Order: sequence, then C-alpha cells, then structure tokens
Amino acid sequence: MPSSKLSVVVTRRLPATVEKRLSELFDVKLNETDTPLSREQLTAALRTADVLVPTLSDTIDAGMLAQAGDNLRLIANYGSGVDHIDVATARQRGILVSNTPGVLADDTADMTMALMLAVMRRFREGSSHLQSGDWQGWSPSAFLGARLGGKRLGILGMGQVGSAVARRANAFGMQVFYHNRKRVHKDAESALNATYCESLDQMLARVDVVSINCPHTPSTFHLLNARRMKLMKPSAIVINTSRGEVVDENALTRMLRAGELAGAGLDVFEHGNEINPRLRDLNNVMLLPHMASATEEARVEMGEKVIINIKTFADGHRPPDQVVPSML
Repeated sequence: MPSSKLSVVVTRRLPATVEKRLSELFDVKLNETDTPLSREQLTAALRTADVLVPTLSDTIDAGMLAQAGDNLRLIANYGSGVDHIDVATARQRGILVSNTPGVLADDTADMTMALMLAVMRRFREGSSHLQSGDWQGWSPSAFLGARLGGKRLGILGMGQVGSAVARRANAFGMQVFYHNRKRVHKDAESALNATYCESLDQMLARVDVVSINCPHTPSTFHLLNARRMKLMKPSAIVINTSRGEVVDENALTRMLRAGELAGAGLDVFEHGNEINPRLRDLNNVMLLPHMASATEEARVEMGEKVIINIKTFADGHRPPDQVVPSML
C-alpha cells in the first residue's frame, strides 16, 4: 500500500537528531552528500514532494514554482530569511511558506561582537604575523587597535538580532544608536539604552561602528551604498552578519583599499560564495563563511521549528511560522 505519510524532500544535511525525527514522522528523502542541489534537481523535488525543506543556498523562483507538482503544498524553509524564495508566487499557487524565526538572534549577536573585536583589535593581522614565524616578541607599539568602550555603535535594523547586539554593546560600554523602519517602543528603547536616528545618513556620519542587522528586501538592496559609506568617518568599520546584498560590496572594497574606511567584518557577501578577491587580500578585513548562526544549539532548534511547521500542516492547520508577502 502507498505510504500515508507526507513526502518530504530535504535539500541539505541537517543535524542527525533532526533528520532522525523527520524520518520517523514523514516519508523523507535526505541529501546524503550535502552537495547543493542543481536547479534541475530542485525542480524535480518540487514536482514530486508534498513538502520541500530548502535552505538559503536554494533559489526557488517563479519559473521553478510554475513546474511544481500538484502535491506540493508547503515549503518549510530551514532558516529565518526567505529572500531566496518567491513567496508571492508560491502563495498564488496555493503553496504555503514557513521559516524558522526567533532562534538565531543570540548566536548572530555573539558573532557580531566577535567581528567587532576581531577588526578593531586587529586579530587577523596579529594571528597571521605569529603563524608566519616572523614574530620577534612583544612590542608596546605593535598591532595597536581600538577599544570598544566609549565607541558609538550604529545598528541598522532593530529587530531581534539588532536588539541582542544592543544589549551586548551596552555591556562593552558602547553608545548605541539605531535606525529602523519604525521607532521601537520607548520602553524597549530605554531598556536597550539606544538612541533612535530617524535619518540613516546622520547616524552613519556620527558612529564608529555600523552593524547591519536588517533583512534583504527590495528596499534594503544596497542600503549601504557608496554615497552613504562616504558619510562615515575614515576610522569607522562596517560589520555585516545579515545579508550581503544590503552593502554595495564593490564600493566597500574600494573604500577599504583607499583608506576611506578603517575595516570591515563580514559574514555574508553580495554574491554568495563568490567573494571579490580584492576584498580577500585586505588585512583590515575579517571574513567568515556565513557562520554567525553556526552553533549546535541553533541548528537543532531550527530543525525543531521545521518539524513543528510540517507536523502542524500535516494535522490540517496553518504552520505557526507561516510567511506571507505582506510580512516581507
């Protein structure tokens, strides 16, 4: 007899405990190699599955959704960002989309602070010098960086991650400013000891560090462009643990090479894993492979949310983390 369980295709390897639970509950096809699926493979999965579990490395556009099978009714994204999925087209075709919000804020905020420290205290330069074998011992004038305490931090996007960054920045003695689509409630603002800046341009001109914590949407594409970065102090640094498309990466690279900005800490890049080689060569830049949320705890919690979304859908209810176009 045919299986009564939902057919679920998972595009990448997930934590073993998550894959085990998915396999117990559903008729699951796993990606044993963890190699990103090709466009053809993704399209084939859309044709056959009841539920697709993609990740941010899977682009699901209108053309692919047009070829989806009649059985596909849920795209249960493994991740909070859904800019790689055409949510509007999915909705038009009667396909629900869910995500995994609310579990990455603390880990991403930790990495944001780590990147601040790494760039401002010149970790990359010091480590490279030591590992090269050139180090001759301590010197009072070597690798002088800057302390975080007393510096002005400008947070671009005061959502869950931005708020978590603000709390940590307060502990380091930084002055916190923020720009957001909407001003947060005065009680939250007071608790975060954060000052609202209605003008992004004015905030950029006055801060020492910019932390990007907003999603990628049409309105945030290149929000930090060449014109805005030229408003910043030459001593300022840029930290991005959100989405690479928010920053004009070519303009950032040019300014870093020209000394018009002091440094950058980047966990995400405008063109995915295609990183500008001129950016990679800079000593005043710390680059990480999209690992801000890479903790065991976060990955398991993301998987648990995926399971809850699918199980709720299987029981005839809307997934608790359903995403609709009006939310984007």
